[in-house]
Amino acid sequence: MHSADSPATRFATRLLFLVAGFGYACWAPLVPLTKARFGIDENVLGLLILCIGIGSITAMVATGMLATRFGSKPILLGSGIGFAVALALVPVAASIPVLGIILFGFGATLGALDVAMNLQAVQVEQAAGRPMMSGFHALFSIGGFSGAAFMTLLLSMHVPVLTGTLTCAALMAMALLLAAPRLLNGGATPGGPLFAMPRGLVLVLAVLAAVTFLVEGALLDWSALLITQAQLVPVAQGGIGYIIFSIAMTAGRLSGDWLSGRLGDFRTLLWGGLVALLGFAVLLTGAQPALVLSGFAFIGLGCANIVPVLFRRAAAQGLMPPALAVAAVTTTGYAGILAGPAVIGFVADATGLHTAFWMLAGLLVLVPLCARIVTR
Repeated sequence: MHSADSPATRFATRLLFLVAGFGYACWAPLVPLTKARFGIDENVLGLLILCIGIGSITAMVATGMLATRFGSKPILLGSGIGFAVALALVPVAASIPVLGIILFGFGATLGALDVAMNLQAVQVEQAAGRPMMSGFHALFSIGGFSGAAFMTLLLSMHVPVLTGTLTCAALMAMALLLAAPRLLNGGATPGGPLFAMPRGLVLVLAVLAAVTFLVEGALLDWSALLITQAQLVPVAQGGIGYIIFSIAMTAGRLSGDWLSGRLGDFRTLLWGGLVALLGFAVLLTGAQPALVLSGFAFIGLGCANIVPVLFRRAAAQGLMPPALAVAAVTTTGYAGILAGPAVIGFVADATGLHTAFWMLAGLLVLVPLCARIVTR
């Protein structure tokens, strides 16, 4: 078995994050094809996509329990292979109910993989004695870009959809097999509780994760409408704000370990939150397109390293078994990214989209306010 602090285990952990981001993003180019194949409207499509979210949240809770008994390695391998298989099966679904079941499985295996790979990452980081979580999370983002681009390339070359998903699934499986002998088996606490309600510090961490992911989900679904309604960019270029946000977040995470090592977790959270708030202020008060778009870059840079710090702190606290704490933070964070579009929609309907984004900024104030509590 490899040491927790070795190039082999670090390489394997990076592969896990890359596979998770790659597989999840491969689904995005399939959405319009799926809609056209079944001839469904947006409401049915929304319910199908919801199956992914329900599967993820269900599995995240269960993964915390399983990891406390068996450790993270069997979950990593089982969920990783299951994730690849679920992606490959999407084009062969013969009916909408069958597709819903496959997407539930797709979400469940992704959710389990997400919790287990963060447990693995925390164990590797603790053994190394230096910040590494931001770099691991950056690989998820890079995997996302790669997955969406590769699947789009295959489809644009008129490769059959099933061939495309099988190709991507095979690449994922090969990466997992390469990582397998180098994986650790952390998170097991024999004799510990199988479930514990988040409390104290873990509850604060979970709330901050939900807020940060809520911001990311809202930017994904509503930022284009925000800037096009204000006539800052043409409708056809509405996605440029989220693109800028994503690039800035990836860049922030690639440099985040270096930054966290020099600033420490407290100042990383404090200044990250303040930079993100500056981004919202620029985004919502700027009059020039270039200035407004720079707000997305500030938000991406500010939010980039908040979640990695929250995972690090969840694993280091002593109130709950690490597996249950990481699962709690992951689950609430994912719930935030799922709830974000709906919450913003309700608030925007009542008060306007501009006001809804100010509400996001108000929630994000919790990050710098709680930075000292979280890192004390």
